[in-house]
Amino acid sequence: MLSEHTLDQLRALRLDGMVHALQDQGHSAAAAELSFDDRLTLLVQREIAWRDDRRVARLLKAAKLKVSAACIEDINWRTSRGLDRNLITALAGGDWLRHARNLLITGATGSGKTWLACALAHQAARNGFSVLYVRAARLFDELQVAHGDGSFARRLAQLARLDLIVIDDFALAPMGAPERNDLLELLDDRTGMRSTLITSQLPVKAWHTYLNDPTLADAILDRLVHASHKIELKTTKSLRDTAEGGASGGLAGA
Repeated sequence: MLSEHTLDQLRALRLDGMVHALQDQGHSAAAAELSFDDRLTLLVQREIAWRDDRRVARLLKAAKLKVSAACIEDINWRTSRGLDRNLITALAGGDWLRHARNLLITGATGSGKTWLACALAHQAARNGFSVLYVRAARLFDELQVAHGDGSFARRLAQLARLDLIVIDDFALAPMGAPERNDLLELLDDRTGMRSTLITSQLPVKAWHTYLNDPTLADAILDRLVHASHKIELKTTKSLRDTAEGGASGGLAGA
């Protein structure tokens, strides 16, 4: 067993995964029979796994997901939802993020839009992408405050660096000129560079009318819809009224 001083030196080097692996090996008769090369390989693998786990934990904490427990593995694949298993599987792989494509999820209240968005965002973090979840109303409020205190450009730059922004509950309330302009600025920084996921009760085909400014609507939708996947969730009853829809928001269970 290594001395505590050596373990402290490893901790100082931030090799915590290796420290735990060494401690486990010190209590394992099977490990003692391994060659030096085999033991070293196990130590390195443990350190890599430790760092990966810590990184995912940091990404998930920073994501601030509304439904933190949502995950792809818990999706209910009932055909009535309108979910395409092949599309979801492809999205889980993360290529849409690597290619800076957007995702638009629409459906009635209680159909599971927020849950599915959080599940895909959770998977993105597990794949190593930086994520932020925010409701549309709070995002626009935050950006208006940023205009007032002079931090708007800095905040836009911060948002532009995120691999994925989830904007939940888009188009719940009328949008004024300041919000339209801020949305265009946000999307302009991300187009072709980063991905945006939007959920809305309003069908995508109605967004142009909702934006209520033909010129800005054309510019916004060109940046948002052109390179996007679309999911339209269907349900005959709000999943919040069912046992499975309670804590999950609708799509968990199967």
